Amino acid sequence: MTKLWRRYKPFISAGMQEMITYRLHFFLWRIGDVMGAFVAYYLWKAVFDSSSQALIRGFDRTDMTFYILMSFVTTLLIKSDSYFMIGEEVREGSIVMRLLRPVHFATSFLFTELGSKWILLMTIGFPFMALVAVTKLLAGMPFFQVLQVSFVYLFSLTLAFLIHFYFNLCFGFSAFVLKNLWGTNLLKDSLVAFLSGGLLPLAFLPPLLADVLQILPFSSLVYTPVMILLGKYTLEQMLIACALQVFWLLVMVACSQLIWKRIQSHITIQGG
Repeated sequence: MTKLWRRYKPFISAGMQEMITYRLHFFLWRIGDVMGAFVAYYLWKAVFDSSSQALIRGFDRTDMTFYILMSFVTTLLIKSDSYFMIGEEVREGSIVMRLLRPVHFATSFLFTELGSKWILLMTIGFPFMALVAVTKLLAGMPFFQVLQVSFVYLFSLTLAFLIHFYFNLCFGFSAFVLKNLWGTNLLKDSLVAFLSGGLLPLAFLPPLLADVLQILPFSSLVYTPVMILLGKYTLEQMLIACALQVFWLLVMVACSQLIWKRIQSHITIQGG
């Protein structure tokens, strides 16, 4: 374990330094995300204002506000740029330097992302989690239940990040064939945002469609962690949801290994 830590610690440091170095880039993207969150908030505010019901599909106004807020935070925390990094290194030809290093190809990307995600969790994730927890306590939820929900959310969030990472890794491997992923990435991100519940809670979709989407891996990315944090799941439902996340994580890891073994024969170096 110590040897593994020494080998991959530089990748964690690189991820943290990249996040700190490009602060303006980080803040500009976050401003864009916040603007999107405000648009979603006022859209749902108009929906509740025009509705005669205080509860819509199990969500009241406060629930929807926190869902919008935490879906934004959760999306930020699970976001994976592995496909982008692979695509850029393939395009520039620098991928050969990573392949020559005595480290596992996918694991090196994973530890780089862990460095940046740690900073995001400390600066954005925990403060917003605390806000939700305090609100739930003031609303009368027992302290130990809030604590339980918060820990299960962190566990579910970790699984969601890993699922998204390996999913994007599988997608990123297509760069060895396509060479440029910009266009296909736009389509992929749009579909994932909708299917994961990042744009709209799956509970608002037609029941049959919602049931199907909750089985697929995409709901494990945003919808599952946020619903857990909001206290919308019972203990049994939380366990089932986390078990489903573990299943999809194993599937994604297996797919990434299989694709990596087959795609290596398509590696060509451009430039560099």
